[in-house]
Amino acid sequence: MHYKLPVSNYKSIKRLLYSYLIKSLSIDTYNTENKCIKDKKIPLHKDRDVNRVLYTSSVSLQLSKSQNRKPMELASAIASDLSRTCGDVFRIQIVPPGWIHFELTHLTLATWLQSLAVGSLGEEGEMGSRKQGAGGKEVIFNSPPCPLPLDPLSFVPNAQSPIPNSLFAVQHAHARCCSLVLLAHREGLIKLKQPVTNTSQGFWDVISPNPLPWLNCDATLRLNHPGERRLIAELIQVVDNIESPDIKGSVKWEKLALNLSQAFEHFWSNCRIWGEVKAILPELAQARLGLLMATQSVLRYVLEEKLGVFAPLEL
Repeated sequence: MHYKLPVSNYKSIKRLLYSYLIKSLSIDTYNTENKCIKDKKIPLHKDRDVNRVLYTSSVSLQLSKSQNRKPMELASAIASDLSRTCGDVFRIQIVPPGWIHFELTHLTLATWLQSLAVGSLGEEGEMGSRKQGAGGKEVIFNSPPCPLPLDPLSFVPNAQSPIPNSLFAVQHAHARCCSLVLLAHREGLIKLKQPVTNTSQGFWDVISPNPLPWLNCDATLRLNHPGERRLIAELIQVVDNIESPDIKGSVKWEKLALNLSQAFEHFWSNCRIWGEVKAILPELAQARLGLLMATQSVLRYVLEEKLGVFAPLEL
């Protein structure tokens, strides 16, 4: 059985959901001249709960007056329409007085993590190709074309502009992710087709296991430790910021990168990969390695594309 996300033009989960909302609100039953639809300013916010990927929209509250309908009635109509198009991607719930909650399913979260782990942010060719998704199902999770990353061989630090200590901490986290993945390859925990020799390649070419074992036998995500969930939440936040046009120019990339590197350090301090975990729970170890690959991919993009500094393989 093959599985393909209905909308897959974005790496960002927020943008993916936003595209569903825009499509749903553009149907004839709504006033397409409504300002929030016309200007594409639909309220959509990510919840702070790290135990699940939850977004909330107050669009029905915003539209109820112009549509001359009660907020809960309008929210129910919008949710019903969305359930037909993205019910496999998000679980949808209506909450008084008219909020719409969208919780990402475990399968889609696993698919998203897989796309980050074995693809590269900002590289059209690799992310535009078909991938083996979670559960062996075929998915496509594209990323819009962006400039290619810096060539590490031509990168020359500016002696007059030393790298801040906070950025060095981010570089250290990136290098640590790389070294751990390569160590896992050497020890046979995973198998890479060709280990990366520089960050311009930008992605990990995993032969096995492919896809990585993100899900348990009951189709729930293996990664449930608080350290794992915190790191996933930070990855989602950063990628949402990369692709959200409404906040361009206002993102504090150094702070986001530092938060992600700190989440990685917390994960690495609390979530083992080798030793007993590797021996007794090899699939958990492999899923955690996938999380390292996803983290490296996002750290590399932010360091090189947003902060203009080299993302080293080792320090």
